[in-house]
Amino acid sequence: MPKITIDGQEYQIAKATTILKACEELGIIIPNLCYLDGVSEEASCSICLVEVEGAKTLMRACVTEVTDGMVIRTNTERVRKGRLLNLELLLASHPQDCFVCERNQNCQLRRLAFEMGIQRVRFSKETSISLPIDQSSSAIVRDPNKCILCRRCTAVCEKIQSVRAIEAINRGKRTRISTFMDRGLGNSSCVNCGQCLLVCPTGALVENYHIQGVWKALSDNQKFVVVETAPAVRASIGEEFGLAAGSRITGKMVAALRRLGFKKVFDTQFSADLTIMEEAHELIHRIKNKGPLPLITSCSPGWIKFAEHFYPKVLKHISSCKSPQQMFGAVAKTYYAKKIGIDPRKIVVVSIMPCTAKKFEAHRPEMDAAFRYWKNVMNLDEKEHFVDVDFVLTTREAARMMKEAGIDFTRLADEEFDEPLGISTGAAVVFGATGGVMEAALRTAYEVLTNQPLSDVEFKQVRGLEGIKTAELDLNGLLLKVAVANSLSNARVLLEEVQNGKSPYTFIEIMTCPGGCLGGGGQPIPTDTQTRQKRMEAIYEEDRSKSVRKSHENPAIKQIYQEFLGKPLSELSHQLLHTHYHERNELDTPFLLNKTVKI
Repeated sequence: MPKITIDGQEYQIAKATTILKACEELGIIIPNLCYLDGVSEEASCSICLVEVEGAKTLMRACVTEVTDGMVIRTNTERVRKGRLLNLELLLASHPQDCFVCERNQNCQLRRLAFEMGIQRVRFSKETSISLPIDQSSSAIVRDPNKCILCRRCTAVCEKIQSVRAIEAINRGKRTRISTFMDRGLGNSSCVNCGQCLLVCPTGALVENYHIQGVWKALSDNQKFVVVETAPAVRASIGEEFGLAAGSRITGKMVAALRRLGFKKVFDTQFSADLTIMEEAHELIHRIKNKGPLPLITSCSPGWIKFAEHFYPKVLKHISSCKSPQQMFGAVAKTYYAKKIGIDPRKIVVVSIMPCTAKKFEAHRPEMDAAFRYWKNVMNLDEKEHFVDVDFVLTTREAARMMKEAGIDFTRLADEEFDEPLGISTGAAVVFGATGGVMEAALRTAYEVLTNQPLSDVEFKQVRGLEGIKTAELDLNGLLLKVAVANSLSNARVLLEEVQNGKSPYTFIEIMTCPGGCLGGGGQPIPTDTQTRQKRMEAIYEEDRSKSVRKSHENPAIKQIYQEFLGKPLSELSHQLLHTHYHERNELDTPFLLNKTVKI
């Protein structure tokens, strides 16, 4: 192990360790912006400068490895001046609209400027040209004027998601981050996962906000506005109010949403149980009737769009089940509308999701099952068209609305979800974690296949944050090989096997984001590995606290089949709860065609 000296103290550090990593291990903070451990080591910001004895120039700590006898100084006047100069140059070309920027409270550039003692910027902008804001995507807004070219977003898109929807274009001072042929995210292979939002240190990438639309609906007395909340949100929204990662605040979340003015506070976990009923029976049907196997889960809309772009040959393997979000919208505007005797056109469904891709999914043209159901019954024409889910808020957006309403979240007493669309099981809770959909489906599939109760409902073989997990399960004599992947670069490994006809699996779960929904692009920032782990622990703890832990034992699910749907995979179930997917190319017409706005 090389012996090195840092700021007068001697240490032994493992070989091939960068100065930045060595200092992190020793508790010495080196400021940086572009570095992202294991993902982005572009050395583009030049903020992490250090002085190395014998070197003529200051060295960038993120890409310089330690060597035996190296003498490093991290806090000399020369180092401080070099760092300040580079940070000032970044600030000189950055918009000065911090008060109204979406990342005002968690902008790394702003925080670093404060921590490094920036009191004034000595340089003025060379140009006043404003680049157009890319609003072509229904999920993500991209402001190139706020981009500092750290390239974190491109690294995550390429290395973690293997999509490469964005990259650096042009050279020199004209360099900027953009899409293929500069056509905008909505005209690209972008899967709307939002992982770029989580790592962007400024406000260059933000979600397409639905907050104002929700406020408007809530203030309209003619509308019946209901809300559904995804499983992962309850394990993360507390972070926006200063609570520790993984705090279980389900009851407080319900209370806060009720105070925002929603008529009913429902739970997406109800429709997660519904998803399992349909998906588990679909799996059984394919096994018995020799349908296309493996069956691949369909709850993650980012992965669905990824398959449509890159693996259209595997579309027949994807479950036809809609995601819980979309099942909920269809049921709310049919079954529930009938149950309470209200015109479905008056119902507004708002979903709170850990995912930016859900915004895209809600406005896919095929997601209007409730309208098609009522069209002939009520003699509706196309002018009266409505979608199943009207607005999608990220976890961050929901917290922002609560703050705007002056709700003291941490002091709220726990409240319960409304019935019947708020009743759920432990199987639905674990949907939020990678492996959760697989585990929930197996709990039901086992008992449906064997007519015997499970002795242990926890399938721990499919749990954890590993990129790919595999297991061979014995379902009372039926051997089932299963696989779970989270993040799309890992999904590629499994999809190549499926596409080439070499997959050994019967059932595959794919989640777009690292850690599953717990690491979704709409979650609180920062979302790192440690945070994902704590959220996952909260999810499994809530599962264990549930009195009912299997989807098919949910009394509200039994009721909806008895009163409305008939049975899993029925004709009405297919009409409302199932869908289809299609091959895409990069230049598919987006929902907001080339819509840009000057600032």
